[in-house]
Amino acid sequence: EVHLVESGGGLVQAGGSLRLSCVASGFTFDDQAIAWFRQAPGKEREGISCISTNDGNTYYINSVKGRFTISSDVAKNAVYLQMNSLRPEGPAVYFCATTPGVCTWQSEGRRLARIPAWGYDMWGQGTQVTVSS
Repeated sequence: EVHLVESGGGLVQAGGSLRLSCVASGFTFDDQAIAWFRQAPGKEREGISCISTNDGNTYYINSVKGRFTISSDVAKNAVYLQMNSLRPEGPAVYFCATTPGVCTWQSEGRRLARIPAWGYDMWGQGTQVTVSS
């Protein structure tokens, strides 16, 4: 059985850090794009970051650039999202998702505008993150 498992969520104060993990089971992250999304209650799922394991390219939405870092460890079949300088937000579920090949993202002009959920076809169950003020 193939699936993704996220972990590392929790409650943290604004300004703090969390490191999320996404581990693949039943398949490998070779030649895959792995993205992180977050979804607050009643809101759309928002793509935050993506990494392509075949070329190491990484992508971030503007609001997290410079604060979040995505990385992969193919030997451990894991992808991580290091989140620093967290900003206050209510509970949100963070998901990892994957698709073969390279990251899917949409541009506005020359900059990355969004990482669309429709571009990824396997999803984990998510891990909840709450950042208190």
